[in-house]
Amino acid sequence: MILGVTPARGGSKGIPKKNIRPVAGKPLIAWTIEAAQESECLDRFVVSTEDPEIASVCSQWNAEVLDRPAALASDTATTLSVLQDVLTRIDADTVVLIQCTSPVRDPGLIDRCIRKFRDTHADSLATGYLCDLFEWGTYSARRQDLKPFFHDDGNVYVISADNIRNGDLFAGHREMVLTERECNFEIDTEFDLWLNEQILTERNSPDKSRPPKKNTIG
Repeated sequence: MILGVTPARGGSKGIPKKNIRPVAGKPLIAWTIEAAQESECLDRFVVSTEDPEIASVCSQWNAEVLDRPAALASDTATTLSVLQDVLTRIDADTVVLIQCTSPVRDPGLIDRCIRKFRDTHADSLATGYLCDLFEWGTYSARRQDLKPFFHDDGNVYVISADNIRNGDLFAGHREMVLTERECNFEIDTEFDLWLNEQILTERNSPDKSRPPKKNTIG
């Protein structure tokens, strides 16, 4: 079974209750719920949360809610531990981690990632972009001579359930899917929230025609 999971704890410190903050006309998490519901490859999708208010919003958007233990909703709890908890209650072969803090996704992105994961026999896959940043003072040649590296953008991860059970998200064969730049902005600050809202508003404008962009990986 291919299981989609969105972690959504209620104790965010940077932006309180950011998972249900209004963004471009709907709660932030609703953008991810809708993307998961549009997937043809997911067999099941759940939101893991300990927060009753978040759970209520998710239910309003017809998402299945899995009650998360309070111990896994602290500042020190890891995404790995949350996914391991989910797998103790729902048996799956593959887990698709779909983070609501990266709400901008091209249509069909989740399924494209799942299909590449399956077709390449990968153990893990991530979306992201080619990054050419470097720490100031460590590089003095021309930027165009830099060798870019792949940086995951927090949007979609496809992971073997065995990797999760074994406590290593990155073991084995890893694959990548490039996403366009607009999809790469995770929400950690109020500015990030504002930026994603501008992108979502423009992308969903009825007068906006956006031809698909090509990716060189995936």
